[in-house]
Amino acid sequence: MHVVIVGAGEVGTSIAASLAPDHEVVVVDVDPDRAEQLKYELDVLTIAGDGTTSGIQTAANVGDADMVIACTDDDRTNLVTCGTAKTLGDGFTIARVKSTEYLRTWEGTERAFGVDFMVCTDLLTAQNIVRVIGLPAAVDVDPFASGLVQMAEFEIDAESPVAGQTVSEADRFESLTFVGIFRDGEMIIPRGDTPIGAGDRAVVIGSPESVHSFANDVAPDTTPDRADEIVIVGGSEIGYQTARLLEEREFTPRLIERDGDRARTLAEELPNTVVMEHDATDTEFLSREHVDESDIVVAALGSDEQNLLVSVLAKRLGADRVIAVVDSPDYVTVFEEIGIDIAINPRTVTAEEITRFTYESIAENIAVLENDQAEVLELELTEGCRFAGRTIAELVDEIDARFVIGAITRNHALVTPRGDTVLEPGDHVVLLVDSDAVSEIASMA
Repeated sequence: MHVVIVGAGEVGTSIAASLAPDHEVVVVDVDPDRAEQLKYELDVLTIAGDGTTSGIQTAANVGDADMVIACTDDDRTNLVTCGTAKTLGDGFTIARVKSTEYLRTWEGTERAFGVDFMVCTDLLTAQNIVRVIGLPAAVDVDPFASGLVQMAEFEIDAESPVAGQTVSEADRFESLTFVGIFRDGEMIIPRGDTPIGAGDRAVVIGSPESVHSFANDVAPDTTPDRADEIVIVGGSEIGYQTARLLEEREFTPRLIERDGDRARTLAEELPNTVVMEHDATDTEFLSREHVDESDIVVAALGSDEQNLLVSVLAKRLGADRVIAVVDSPDYVTVFEEIGIDIAINPRTVTAEEITRFTYESIAENIAVLENDQAEVLELELTEGCRFAGRTIAELVDEIDARFVIGAITRNHALVTPRGDTVLEPGDHVVLLVDSDAVSEIASMA
């Protein structure tokens, strides 16, 4: 597949790195130095220039491209890029935007702006926050197989009852499978005798009920059946979208916004959210509003520095869990190292969503884990494919690639995978795969 990526920032670079091993990738960026650097880092063709112009797009062979991905930091640049691409060819166009107004316009026709698929960074980030709120002990959650299967990633604290156990000791749920453990930047395919240590990140796949039960084992003191006390700090677009999505799930969050006009607007648009106009860095105010009793605090202010301050204050006051929006990927580690429970980077979320979409031709669904070290795929098995008619044990013995089958759905029912489970055509198989082997495994289904 010939793919043209316009924008070599964090989003474009991440997408290019994911696609380059299996596709012909061209990256366009206005910064000549960045284009030159990326050419050698990823071994892709790069072009320095304005990606909105037909001349640069012609040089990138957009006319013959299968896909054009516009992912600069500017919404209008991305929309114009897609519009120009449609005048040169019929490749599938993907645009990254921050504004939900552009998203709503596009959703009205799905032909607006010459965009075939639009990814809204702020909405995606809010959706990620809400998924994690639904399973408070997890750092990442994704549904598969129309909601019958859930993938969740948990960070194991030293105080967790699971720390020090082996996988077989921790895995006491019928419909749950340990599929991966990330330790010191490396992925481990777990066996029954694999120890689970403090600081590990464990990835499990199973029924939503079993995943929730395991979450209670991981953090019994911080995993209530429902996180009722939710405080959102910041009436940014991400803060607003988070509150709106929580209202749809019958939560009644509180939202703190310093600007009076913005607070009034939010109060009008969020009927089931208590909007408070105040400075969220005022510790007396936070104590008076019992933020220390909150199940979850979401820091969604306009800058990383502000979110860091609010997150530290919330943890110091005693909030159970803090989720912070971190715009710079370089700061994510800083937030996590000082004890902030979850740091969500909008650029990473966007890159993963676009990468997920590019794999739609080979997988029903996909989740990207730990900076693309591994991916969770949902594959529908076809008649005569290599997986069909074979037991899982046979496939593991025969295939060199690192993978673990975590769940199977058959005729809309969940099947717990075992070594002697025979896979059948029509099965939906959810499995964790080493990123280097995604195309190889997907081609066998």
